[in-house]
Amino acid sequence: MSGRRGAGAPWRRRRPLRTRLALAASAAVALVAVGVCTAAFVIIRYAMNHQLELNLTQSATLVMQQNQGRHEGAPGVLAAECRFLSAPACSQIVPADPAADPSGAYALPVTGAVREVAAGRRAPYFTAVTVHGHPARMLVQHFKDGTAVQVALRADTVEKGVRQAAGMLAAVGGAGVLLAAALGYWVSRTGLSPVTRLTAAAERIAATRDAGHRIELPAGPPGREDELTRLAASFNTMLGELEQSVAAQRRLVADASHELRTPLTALRTNAELLARADRLTDAQRDRASAALGRQLREVTTLVNDLIELARDEEPQPLVEQVRAAPLLEHAVAAARGHWPEVGFTVRIDAGAAGTTVPGVPARLSRLLSNLLDNAAKFSPPGGPVEAELTAPPGALELTVRDHGPGIADEDLPHVFDRFYRAQAARALPGSGLGLAMARQIARAHHAELTAERAPGGGALFRLRFPR
Repeated sequence: MSGRRGAGAPWRRRRPLRTRLALAASAAVALVAVGVCTAAFVIIRYAMNHQLELNLTQSATLVMQQNQGRHEGAPGVLAAECRFLSAPACSQIVPADPAADPSGAYALPVTGAVREVAAGRRAPYFTAVTVHGHPARMLVQHFKDGTAVQVALRADTVEKGVRQAAGMLAAVGGAGVLLAAALGYWVSRTGLSPVTRLTAAAERIAATRDAGHRIELPAGPPGREDELTRLAASFNTMLGELEQSVAAQRRLVADASHELRTPLTALRTNAELLARADRLTDAQRDRASAALGRQLREVTTLVNDLIELARDEEPQPLVEQVRAAPLLEHAVAAARGHWPEVGFTVRIDAGAAGTTVPGVPARLSRLLSNLLDNAAKFSPPGGPVEAELTAPPGALELTVRDHGPGIADEDLPHVFDRFYRAQAARALPGSGLGLAMARQIARAHHAELTAERAPGGGALFRLRFPR
């Protein structure tokens, strides 16, 4: 049963959005047009019939005034000719008692209802009759002494006018329906043009896998775009972000392959050399083994750094309130063990001693160790590395400064790029991923990490946590 129900889904679900919008707009406008024409027809018919009844009332009043107190007020035909909206109208006086009828025939039909009006047992009323083969409208009204006045006027002209009005309004309504269909198609085509362009761009990107395509936006004053234009602009922004993400991934893969090529080549060379260990002396085997171990450690570190960079956010279940001062002291103590020839100094402001920040302790420790290792790498032998923790208003700030050669102006915008190594750092160990990883960890903790040239020489890295 479910399969048959799905096969017989309503047609509107299978129609394109443009067709459904055109049909909905056309139906709405057509309904309004038909409603207006119908209301106009009802009003015109009522106005024409009401005018005819007013003429009948005036004619009846005139007849009663003319026959008041006269002998002519006796039962009988007063005027046998009916004219449309003009006097004299076809009129006669009818008694309540049929025995009092005149010998001549009446010009207008006399029924029991007419006798009841003459006797005063029924209120005056209007009715449709036929006089001399023509449609007419008749008024029956009480007169005097048990008599009633009947007045009639021809109604064929009124009916003809009503039919003409109906035909004209039907033509206008039909034209309104056609205009509604044209307007509905125009509205759907114009209103959904951004959606059409958005769909075409999405299909083109899906087919070509090229995120460089953009949707052309209509020109207009800024800040006054409609919803579809803002949707197209948001889609363009999303495409820009996607293009940057794809480009960054490609650069990461290219840089990683470039960085891995050299140590992998060295690993293969040393492995092939150790495979012929019987031809080597003990000193050569030791050197090859030490080089192989060192290169394995470098490759392992590089792969671990790449894995760390591939993480976008910190796992929320691991986030906790971390005391910044003990974390900094622990990172500096570990750096002293790695760089015994460098003098590390720590200064913690009194206002920052008990301050905590939300984060993952292991990740924040990795961030601090990367900053300290970078400073120690560029410090001259015996040169100091200064770490300072302060608490300015509304923030917690950590600075790490070295007294090395500093950062060149052309290198300053790129120090946090992946695999970027300045001219002065290419002879030093490392893969160029430490600072990139540090900034990624800082952003994941909603902190800001910046680099600048320190006064008096050296580099200064500033890590700022909002509170």
